Amino acid sequence: MARSLALIGMMSVHIFPAVRPDGSLHPAYLLAAGRSAALFATLAGVGLALTTGGQQPYAGRWLRAARGGVLARAGLLVVLGLLLGQLDSPPLVILAYYGLLFVVAAAFLGLSARPLFALAALAAVAAPVLSQWLRSGIDPTPITEPGRHHLLVQLALTGTYPVLPWTTYAFLGLAVGRLDLRRTSTAVRLLLAGAVAAVAATVLSARLLSAAGGVGPLRASLAGDQFFGFLRADLDTRWLREGLFGTTPTDDWRWLLICTPHSSTPFDLLHTAGTSLAVLGACLLAVRLLPAAARGIYLPLAAAGSMTLTLYSLHVVALTRGSPLLFTRDPATLWCSHVVVAIVLASVWRSTVGRGPLEWLAARLDRTGRRVAGGREPLDQPVDGPRRDGAARAAR
Repeated sequence: MARSLALIGMMSVHIFPAVRPDGSLHPAYLLAAGRSAALFATLAGVGLALTTGGQQPYAGRWLRAARGGVLARAGLLVVLGLLLGQLDSPPLVILAYYGLLFVVAAAFLGLSARPLFALAALAAVAAPVLSQWLRSGIDPTPITEPGRHHLLVQLALTGTYPVLPWTTYAFLGLAVGRLDLRRTSTAVRLLLAGAVAAVAATVLSARLLSAAGGVGPLRASLAGDQFFGFLRADLDTRWLREGLFGTTPTDDWRWLLICTPHSSTPFDLLHTAGTSLAVLGACLLAVRLLPAAARGIYLPLAAAGSMTLTLYSLHVVALTRGSPLLFTRDPATLWCSHVVVAIVLASVWRSTVGRGPLEWLAARLDRTGRRVAGGREPLDQPVDGPRRDGAARAAR
């Protein structure tokens, strides 16, 4: 359900113009920009945790097998992302970045919730600083799809969804997936902690930036910048609200104080991580507290969330220039059509066929990777894993 909301949010950012004719930001953009992609990345970590032992992380051969499966999925995401990136479609495709993020996450699948939360906090603070330092020594990458200019550097550092700071979402998702998500108290804590973190990041960013001199020094630092110079004219009235393209300029440390969508600063990461936790907590509570009659609302969303890889790819293809699916220029009509088709198609497909086509392929690759890395195809729940696994099963 939460994944479908992330997908719908990403669709709105891709379809609606960021700025309305009167110069204000579009409400859909204000709501979803930066947050929907972060939610998607966080949920990817949750999914990886749930498929590698949940509260009891895999160990030994089972962990090696799980890592092999994750790496196989990562390869599919990178290849698919690079292929979709070649289309003349407005979205800056995120899948290749997710693939590298999966590679990083694979190394930490054996950890429990506490060290993963600590890693998420460390990454949120240190990764943007490290990124700014590393990028100060290399030429910025033009705003483009990955694959044309130093692929690994773009995916990790200079692209629209840079993996180095985005490890915050991967660690956070893995940590949340190691919690007992069946408990209502867990959902409440996620909702409250996420809301507090999101608000605190925004308020603290504004106060620190004001104390550091406001946007004046940032605007001055853009003079003569061939990549970020376009921000200078209306930095404070538009770009700090609309967002950047994954990174900030490197010539002034005060850029790290902003809380702007897709800026990958500590405050941006804290804010979007908080909104991601709040949405997940709200979805967990909704499924528990809504009456059975409300299943007609959240089950179709859950169906769409179960095949987001397929639906996201179709969404990118449908927006390709010259596509017959671009049947209207009205953004509201186009967005509604994408959302309705995605939910209806997923509901029908899920009830008649099962997994989405790309999800089926990812599952096949996952099984192959697990078999190669683990010696043979492992069971979903290891029978010769750590003793605590056997104790937990006996308790259940």
